[in-house]
Amino acid sequence: MRPNKVKALWRAGKPALVGWMSLADTFAAETMAHSGFDALVLDMQHGMGIGPDRAATWLQAVSATETVPIVRVPWNEPAYVQWVLDAGAYGVIIPLVGTREEAVKAAGACRYAPLGYRSVGPNRARYYAGADYLQHANEEIICLVMIEDIKAIDRLDQIASVPGVDGLYIGPWDLAMTMGIDPATYAKNAQHAAACNKVLEAAKRHKLVPGTHVNSPEEALQRFQQGFLFAPVTSDTRNLSTGSAAALNLVRAGLGK
Repeated sequence: MRPNKVKALWRAGKPALVGWMSLADTFAAETMAHSGFDALVLDMQHGMGIGPDRAATWLQAVSATETVPIVRVPWNEPAYVQWVLDAGAYGVIIPLVGTREEAVKAAGACRYAPLGYRSVGPNRARYYAGADYLQHANEEIICLVMIEDIKAIDRLDQIASVPGVDGLYIGPWDLAMTMGIDPATYAKNAQHAAACNKVLEAAKRHKLVPGTHVNSPEEALQRFQQGFLFAPVTSDTRNLSTGSAAALNLVRAGLGK
């Protein structure tokens, strides 16, 4: 089976430099995948109208490069996980995991028996990963569960001890909402920072990967320096927005507008 480059980086104690995509356009996917990211994440949960059909073609586009394809599925439901893994995703991010039972459900959907209950039928995955996919998928596929509720913070050890979970991925905006904090100001809130640090320490304690969503490349760098190993460096929509604005501002300034 094709080795998972992201897992290899983590085993070496190195962060994965990730691009985030909210658009499933295949040319945009190819463009970002050829930019040198270790992995790209397709956001089915909050991306722009992305169902399994569009996710499958996105996976085909990214799989033509050395960039590892990962998908954030819309919800903690096994059908979503099966669709994208069978289509060739090398990892999934599963939202809103707040209890051990929910973590068991998430991890089990990512693993074949006897470690889980994933159904056998890797339609396209076998072309991308290799003929021995079934023998090694449990080792190579990534399962990150999202910590997005303050109530989950007290259950971190229960969640992190579930076999098949590779890492804990913080959803800082949802976490802030459950704490009664304005999501736009979470980066300046000490209580939010303390909760995130508990996730980081729990991941380290259980030898899992600590990850978090971020709002900027600067925050990604800060998180990596803090010890997190998975965070999006930038996104397609951010690049479109900031790149377009920067070009317009430069020309307007030159024209005196």
